[in-house]
Amino acid sequence: MTERKTGSSPRAGDRVMVRGKDQILATLDKNGRLGGLPFMPEMLAFAGQEMRVFKRADKTCDTIEQTGTRRRLEKTVHLVGARCDGSAHGGCQAGCLLFFREEWLAKEDGTPLAEVAEVDSPPTEADLDIDTQQDPGADGEPRYRCQTTELLNFTSGGLSPYDWSQYVTDVRTGNERLGTVLRGLLILFFNIVQRRTRRLPFWLRIHDGDEYPFLRGTGPSKAPEPLNLQPGELVEIKSKAEILPTLKPNNTNRGMVFDAEMLPYCGKQARVQRRLDRIIDEPTGRMITLRDCLILEDVYCRALYHRFCPRSIYPYWREAWLRRVDQP
Repeated sequence: MTERKTGSSPRAGDRVMVRGKDQILATLDKNGRLGGLPFMPEMLAFAGQEMRVFKRADKTCDTIEQTGTRRRLEKTVHLVGARCDGSAHGGCQAGCLLFFREEWLAKEDGTPLAEVAEVDSPPTEADLDIDTQQDPGADGEPRYRCQTTELLNFTSGGLSPYDWSQYVTDVRTGNERLGTVLRGLLILFFNIVQRRTRRLPFWLRIHDGDEYPFLRGTGPSKAPEPLNLQPGELVEIKSKAEILPTLKPNNTNRGMVFDAEMLPYCGKQARVQRRLDRIIDEPTGRMITLRDCLILEDVYCRALYHRFCPRSIYPYWREAWLRRVDQP
């Protein structure tokens, strides 16, 4: 093994170089991982490119056990535009933002961002492909392995909402503006109080103890006629008042959740990026099919109500929550 000097950790907005394919492979174990984090075949397309850091990935949502906690990471970032295209994972269309270890990146002058321990027998591209597959389930259907299915293996412990250092880090690294974080903390404290007041008599509760932004479906109403929206079409996201009647009290429409993080986009326009037909179920690795589901360009979770997770997952939209914008 050889040791190399390290560069400083990048902040959001910094320019970095994704190291060459052979340099990255030399950091991986036989299964194509570093610190439990898979380097997936889809990531090879970014090798050798100069890119910008989107955000540091010092924490992330737990989408496996779905405990509502945040999990910790070290020496990891997300890069602008570096999303998985699913080409090595059965055509999964989720478009997840990829995790990049600092060992896979360098400064513009070529200095590695983190210490690199080069292995003696690095994996091949074929090994990366093999690692995308889990053993088939009892039904014989393929199961996939990716960064999101392996989340618990490259992250650690629950990150308490009372750990103030995370919010300092959010601002210090450029992930979030100070004003955004302060507003988010006020919402966090308010919602903690709201949860505790649910045991009080109704007349002592604020908005019946609901958490801000007070999202509770009032439907479901009869579904409107399908729009059959296609990629590239311009749509307007309906208002909160229009969307609530399409949701059950648990904020679902035919099993799909309308999340509070989608509310800031209400009333805004966006283009359809694609119709979503198939995604990998993160807890099981199975491919699942979807109906009446779209993602929109540049519309992603900002985690304003979820402690600023930088993962920027695409929300999934029903056509009932959108209206077509006629263009001349």
